[in-house]
Amino acid sequence: MIEISGDILEGGGQILRNSISLTTVANKSIRIFNIRAKRSKPGLRAQHINAIKAVAKLADAKVNGLTLGSNEIFFNPESIKGGSFRIDIGTAGSSSLVLQALMPVTSYSSNTVDIEIKGGTNTINAPPIEYIQKVLLPMISKMGFKGFVDLKRRGFYPKGQGIINARFEPVKKINPIQLTEFGEVEAINGISHSSNLPPHIVERMAKSASVALAEKGYSNVNIKTEVLRFGDPKCALDSGCELVLLAKLSSGSIIGTNSLGKIGKPAEKVGIEAAYNLLTQLKKSAPVDEHLADQLIPYMSIADGRSKIMTTELTLHTLTCIEVSKRILHIDFKVKGELGEPASIECDGIGLKNPI
Repeated sequence: MIEISGDILEGGGQILRNSISLTTVANKSIRIFNIRAKRSKPGLRAQHINAIKAVAKLADAKVNGLTLGSNEIFFNPESIKGGSFRIDIGTAGSSSLVLQALMPVTSYSSNTVDIEIKGGTNTINAPPIEYIQKVLLPMISKMGFKGFVDLKRRGFYPKGQGIINARFEPVKKINPIQLTEFGEVEAINGISHSSNLPPHIVERMAKSASVALAEKGYSNVNIKTEVLRFGDPKCALDSGCELVLLAKLSSGSIIGTNSLGKIGKPAEKVGIEAAYNLLTQLKKSAPVDEHLADQLIPYMSIADGRSKIMTTELTLHTLTCIEVSKRILHIDFKVKGELGEPASIECDGIGLKNPI
């Protein structure tokens, strides 16, 4: 049985999600202890429990210790099957983070996986659902991944209750990826959205971001607006707003940033924050943003061949993903760059095959 301590490096829920995903596709049992030991509220939270439950359903896994606040679990997967599943996080816990645990596993299922997740879709400390749709999915589709995610209802803090539907198809294998060239910024797109707020909020967020980007020479900016009110089936149960920006590069990559609104935070600040975050990423001239880098590591680890990426910033999240992959799959990574700086990451995946 593999044993992973949840307090290594970044020490958060990411260790849990990646460990469960990789041990499931590799058909290995695992004990994870000291779960989220470096967080203010250590142990399992609702979104972690539901992510593990989802993978367990998919893989007919036996799980012990799956209770709120638990700091230790045992996970023993069997064969990965297809089917239809529903997950209700019960809080505004991130649906995106549940998907991060599930998606690598679905590629090695025996059949199509249809899943509905109810929870937070646009929340703090997690990628918005648009990032999964517009950045992660297009990039891993280059590796042969097959699937889509459809947003049915937005979910903000505190109620959550957003709804996403997803479908994933099994594949024979995951192919390696090469994302090292930046190229040029072809266009910047985005969405400025709100639920249960006056229409001028989204306009102000979009305008302030466009002005900030134009000042740095990016005039080809198209930010769509979405104003949702009570009665609209896509409208969140809580009030909320957000701006998501996506830079399309000539090299074929996409860099994404976002800024979430909150009470007392002017709409203009939301827009400027998202724009400055994007400008900071673009200035590094690397095709993989700091968030995509850590999300690609599991796919690179199981791919059939050598992958290499160049990221705008080497983060502790990414180093943690690498360490988990090393311990579970016994593979080597070549990392050139310092923490907090641009870096190249290279590895030979284990070439995991789906027996379908």
